[in-house]
Amino acid sequence: MATAAKAKQLSITLRRSPIGTPYTHRLVLRGLGLRKPRQTVLRPDTPQVQGLIHKVSYLLDVKAV
Repeated sequence: MATAAKAKQLSITLRRSPIGTPYTHRLVLRGLGLRKPRQTVLRPDTPQVQGLIHKVSYLLDVKAV
């Protein structure tokens, strides 16, 4: 159980405004929990989250925590 508590986290920061981006990219940002520029959220490092990050990587800054 100790390994489950030490699951890797990703710090995701919205670096650019989603204005002018495709609607589906804005939905991805909403799914990640990002609403405002320079907002940072922590998400688990899973394949699902990595796929969302890959789709809008040009708007984000991602760091492993």
